[in-house]
Amino acid sequence: MRLHKRWLGLLPALMLVQSCSIDPISSAVASPGGETRGMASYYGDPHHGRKTASGERFNKHELTAAHRTLPFGCRVRVTNLNNQQSVIVRINDRGPYAKGRIIDVSEQAAGELNMLRSGVVPVKVERLQ
Repeated sequence: MRLHKRWLGLLPALMLVQSCSIDPISSAVASPGGETRGMASYYGDPHHGRKTASGERFNKHELTAAHRTLPFGCRVRVTNLNNQQSVIVRINDRGPYAKGRIIDVSEQAAGELNMLRSGVVPVKVERLQ
């Protein structure tokens, strides 16, 4: 009986870990010169000024992005596949946490990609360094 209570106590933590696990298909690491394709979203006001996973403060006016696995400081070119507009961003945060998305860009980057209205667009992400 005691053993079962211990396992039941661990169940919420195990469910949290599972819900935060990385989808291997949508989060492939692009090597320099490599590319991945998937969906991108953006984040802005609610996160502005908060600390990112890299420790710096998020600034919605900078060209930055969140990626699950790429190293902090690395630069990537994000191309909106709906209109072929692209922007170079620096990875400074972890995410996205929404299923099926491969990158979250800052509001400034989203504006340059012309995706502010739609919010989510198909993209190509190319690692530059």
